[in-house]
Amino acid sequence: MRVLGLPAILVACLALASCSAISGDPDRPIRPPETTGSVASSIPAPPEPEPIQQPLPEGVPPDTVAMVPPPISKPPLRPVALPAEPVAAVMAAPMVRSGPRERIYGRRFRDAKPINFGRASPRAFAVHGVDVSRWQGDIDWQTLRQQGANFVFIKATDGGDHLDPLFKRNWRGAHEAGLRRGAYHFFYWCRSGAEQARWFIRNVPRIPGALPPVLDVEWNADSACKRRPSPSNIRDNMQAFLTIVERHYGQRPIIYTAPGFYHDNLEGAFLDYPFWLRSVARHPSQVFEGRKWVFWQYSGSGLSQGVGEKIDLNVFNGSAEAWYRWLGMNADGGGAGQDRYASR
Repeated sequence: MRVLGLPAILVACLALASCSAISGDPDRPIRPPETTGSVASSIPAPPEPEPIQQPLPEGVPPDTVAMVPPPISKPPLRPVALPAEPVAAVMAAPMVRSGPRERIYGRRFRDAKPINFGRASPRAFAVHGVDVSRWQGDIDWQTLRQQGANFVFIKATDGGDHLDPLFKRNWRGAHEAGLRRGAYHFFYWCRSGAEQARWFIRNVPRIPGALPPVLDVEWNADSACKRRPSPSNIRDNMQAFLTIVERHYGQRPIIYTAPGFYHDNLEGAFLDYPFWLRSVARHPSQVFEGRKWVFWQYSGSGLSQGVGEKIDLNVFNGSAEAWYRWLGMNADGGGAGQDRYASR
């Protein structure tokens, strides 16, 4: 995934505590840094839009900073399939659909830095997709879909004050092109999980058919926040975010992570949550031993017609039939309210 007013930047940087960069990790993302409103970028960006205000979830007052929110009551949650290898749990579940099946396009992407995964090649998977942020610039969504992007995860927010300036445009464009879309939040280790959950909810609409929201957790050496909390503190903050977001959207969020962060903090944790794993040199089973996963990000150097910049490439862990079943359980019929971006 990808990561302003200079005086404000300097004040924020001085106020934050100071972590060392990860080195030597072949699966560390090679991409522009994520920002949290306090990291300057050498790449000019479009002006930030005004934050999109949405009501906070019931029971979360505006000044809440507690790490763990009150118990979940409504809405009731749909079961979440956690495809393993093979995807037996998904295939055995009953099919739930709200409409006709959308077409699955075959993969036509290229890769600037191709990896030979051998028999574990991502090409063997039926359903491919991408994730995007401001760093991809203007996207021809119809062309991207025909190139094999059947789903997309779109950068929405990081921290408690930053909204990706192209989120609204990407959210609308993906929908109009017929891609299954979801939003992701890049976690910032100098703010509480509850605060970040409220910021995500203010900016990401709750709509039927959307993919579950994603929490992106990884170390970011380019961030102004240099804190590396303890594993227990990290998990507490993550759980606060996940619980509030799950209550609001009625969908269990997906956790995205990379190898270094995972082995430092997440091994054996969050077993009831679906995972989206970054592994650009080897199959996830060789990097995240024993971890079930739903999505695999296998490249950060994808090339596709419709996008001028390199793009992250992903696969769903299962067959086409498993994909339709997973959507029926985790997206179709989920959410509520109107898509505020669909007509803009």
